[in-house]
Amino acid sequence: MRAVVRVRVTVVGRRRFPCLRALLLLIPLFFLCLQLHVSSLSSPRDVSTQESANDSALILSMVPQVLHKFLTAKPKNVSSMYNSTVGNDSWEGRSLMPEEILRNIHRYNAAQTIINEDIFGPVQNDTIIIVIQVHTRIVYLRHLIVSLAQAQGIDATLIVFSHDFYDPEANELVQSVDFARVMQIFYPLSIQTHPNTFPGQSKGDCPRDINYQQAQILKCTNADHPDLYGHYREAKFTQTKHHWWWKANRVFNELEVTRNHTGLVLFLEEDHYVAEDFLHVLRQMQISISTACPQCNILSLGTYLKTYNYYGDNKKKEALRAVRRHQTLSGAGVPPSWAFHILPSLYQHYHKAEVTPWVSSKHNMGMAFNRSIWVELHKCAKYFCSYDDYNWDWSLQQVSQQCLKSKLMALVMRGPRVFHIGECGVHHKKANCESTAVISKVQKVLANAKSYLYPKHLTLTFTTIAKKNKLRKGNGGWGDIRDHQLCMNMSFPTR
Repeated sequence: MRAVVRVRVTVVGRRRFPCLRALLLLIPLFFLCLQLHVSSLSSPRDVSTQESANDSALILSMVPQVLHKFLTAKPKNVSSMYNSTVGNDSWEGRSLMPEEILRNIHRYNAAQTIINEDIFGPVQNDTIIIVIQVHTRIVYLRHLIVSLAQAQGIDATLIVFSHDFYDPEANELVQSVDFARVMQIFYPLSIQTHPNTFPGQSKGDCPRDINYQQAQILKCTNADHPDLYGHYREAKFTQTKHHWWWKANRVFNELEVTRNHTGLVLFLEEDHYVAEDFLHVLRQMQISISTACPQCNILSLGTYLKTYNYYGDNKKKEALRAVRRHQTLSGAGVPPSWAFHILPSLYQHYHKAEVTPWVSSKHNMGMAFNRSIWVELHKCAKYFCSYDDYNWDWSLQQVSQQCLKSKLMALVMRGPRVFHIGECGVHHKKANCESTAVISKVQKVLANAKSYLYPKHLTLTFTTIAKKNKLRKGNGGWGDIRDHQLCMNMSFPTR
């Protein structure tokens, strides 16, 4: 009996053993599939957030601790954000009506207060003025301010922040700048202050894509003035050009501090980032044009990141250099140096600048000019204001080709000192417009190029102009006669 029982137990054990074995194999497979399924359900936003957090940590590690204050947003219920020149308004999360925003803007613009003037002294006639066009991308503005704070000689400049959106957080950030003189100016004809009337988008305006015949039947306000592509104006596009022209007129023609200013005015935007030696290079460029390039009238410090292969093949670059047909001349009277610097970045040509006709799509970032050039541009206001293109830089190209006696000639740094860090803009949008990946990349490039900054002199190369640039057809968006008139009205000083 016992033997039989033992036999049965043995048989049952043999039958169950393969099942247990299979079960043990299936359990880890089940959990593996479950894990893969869960990870596949993770949204791109989660991945993007993780990448953004990693980028932010890396960026902070490359920023001096004392400057972290500019990268940290304060609680929204901060009160008494503003200095005594505009009153101590208590914000605490409340939103302002357009009329109240306009009153605050007019107070700012009338006061013309220069913050930190008591620390750094009055502005001189040759002081470099940095004008920054600000919209709503405060994340990038914070990083621009951090880059400016690390620039050598920044304490000798005046930084003018020109806003087309009145934002308490941005105002507090700008007014916390303590490393240079600061002034704020506000474009008073923005979409924010005119949400339902021109120059905003008014209710009577024609829809963008309606055709001319339909517009005539509808009798909308601007029915007679579509652009060259048959579209009607959109305020969100026209504002940028208006703002640029307004701020240039404001700085050169209306501010008391610049009444007799003859130095350089450098134009930046909120999503730019500067190298620490950008002011040093700007002065070197000034020296170069005075001694070697009197025909140069615009200095360009910037370039777009995607136009460079930072880690390209040196042999390819050598081949390109060999076939390039340039005349060479040292800007400071020093013999040209053509030594090929082995550095896996564009700073292998750290001391070279190129003399070339100004092209709006290439040389519009980090550009600087003085009052004498502005006077010539201002005389051509009609060409700027009536050209059917909503881009300020394309409009300047039209001025150069159609109005100026001497076309705009640029001196451009081969190794840029101003970078574009914005992921989104007027022309394109991405899923994550607050990405800091490009900022991290720029920081690495500048860190690698540290030993190549602060050149003692510049070597100028003169490009051979193969043929005349053809007149380009505008991009449209600027056919409304009201925009032409508003732009022209900005051209008359109100000092």
